Amino acid sequence: MSLSRLLRPVDYLVAALSDPARRARAVLGVLVGYVAIWTLYGAFAKASQDIHFDMAELVAWSRELAFGYSKHPPLAAWLVRGWFMLFPAVDWAYYLLAMTVVAVALWIAWRLSERFLDGEKRVVAMALLTLIPFYNFHALKFNPNTVLLPLWAVTTLWFIRSFETRGRLDAALAGLGAAACMQGKYWSIFLLAGLGLAALIDPRRGAYFRSAAPWITIAVGAFALLPHVVWLFANDFLPFSYAMAAHGTGSFGSFSMRALGYLGGAIGYVALPVLLVLAWVRPDRVALADTFKPSMPERKLAAVAFWLPLLLPTLVAPLAGIEINSLWTMSAWTLLPVVLLSSPLIVVTRAVAVRIVTVAIALPCVLFAASPFIASAIHREGVAPRAAHGRLVAERIARAWHEVTSRPLQFVGGDAVLSYAAAFYLPERPSAFAELNVLVAPWIDQGKLAHAGIALVCVQADRACVGTIEARAGSAGRRFEFEVAREYFGTAGPAVRYLIIVVPPRPE
Repeated sequence: MSLSRLLRPVDYLVAALSDPARRARAVLGVLVGYVAIWTLYGAFAKASQDIHFDMAELVAWSRELAFGYSKHPPLAAWLVRGWFMLFPAVDWAYYLLAMTVVAVALWIAWRLSERFLDGEKRVVAMALLTLIPFYNFHALKFNPNTVLLPLWAVTTLWFIRSFETRGRLDAALAGLGAAACMQGKYWSIFLLAGLGLAALIDPRRGAYFRSAAPWITIAVGAFALLPHVVWLFANDFLPFSYAMAAHGTGSFGSFSMRALGYLGGAIGYVALPVLLVLAWVRPDRVALADTFKPSMPERKLAAVAFWLPLLLPTLVAPLAGIEINSLWTMSAWTLLPVVLLSSPLIVVTRAVAVRIVTVAIALPCVLFAASPFIASAIHREGVAPRAAHGRLVAERIARAWHEVTSRPLQFVGGDAVLSYAAAFYLPERPSAFAELNVLVAPWIDQGKLAHAGIALVCVQADRACVGTIEARAGSAGRRFEFEVAREYFGTAGPAVRYLIIVVPPRPE
């Protein structure tokens, strides 16, 4: 069979996505397929381990609705809460959530690209985004960074609309988007600063700032963010203390080096789509110059709105004394294809579009086929035992608890990784009291806990954790020691010994 015949279905797809009469339905079909194949990849490739700690932590937070949490603002936990009201608490459902969020981000990027690209260029723009690992591999580890993917995209879309039309509705939506971004992760301050500076730099700024649009955006955003701000004051800005403790240790030199690493890592993450454009689209020097210094004001605004949120952290972080990580650029790439392709001097032929779309289709298909082998390799190499044993430990916790009492299990605590995993996997959906630390779990009602009892768990070799739960249990606790090893296709992983102490409920 000739190569042209093999590529004919891709050519049909590109034609459908390029056709104004068919593209709306075609892009929805593409996104449904994208969600399906990457969800299946996640379920198979991660079958030899449990959900990531960040994911289990969000589930634990979602059981205790609040306007903020010890590490992050609340939006990711709220989203998880709503999702698991509809779906069972199982791994595949979590991966489905992650990829659904990605699909929403890609759909928004598709809508945004319409303002700058058409035909094959717009099709290639979406294909390029799917070749950035933030839209698949990293997104499967659902956390606040994943939530920012659609939020940054839609806020950018609404801001650009608001700036260009000065419409009141778009301005209000931009404010809501900005507040949602900050409710997702404080890193979004760089998006808001970047968009604000983009408006100030643009030569059309006079008409914009004389209109009601920017002030509506600011007012709506501030009002929507107010409940979280009140929570921050009431809780002594606890997430900021966590951020400084986790990322604020070092010197100006070390922070500067991390900023350079941030840039290097960011380039690495988008290397594949950029190289495909350079190799197959082949822009000449004049086109590249127009790409980096656009001639049209609309394209200039998009370029500045892309570059500033990406680059501002490298200037601010060393001065503020904060380490930054290239993973945090995850939500900053929506406009990359627009910047790469929007110059009228760049021509994307149908043949080039078919090649790039073929790569975008082939990558997840190949990885899906390899996913069982990837899971097997991970199992052989080994992950941290607590990351592989959460489900197994949860089963032992349930067994131990019901040996002691017939009452429902309402609280599980001790080791943070294990208690969050147990909160996810246990069917009774208990509250997690990680590290027995009230700052980490301020929702714990000590009176209710004393009445309802608690299951405490640690790695037996972690003497600090064991000492903490033994002190908490006192003489009322009943001890269970056991060893578990995870098996995958008949091959056992490392065995680890755990301690459970059941503090039974008080008699009624």
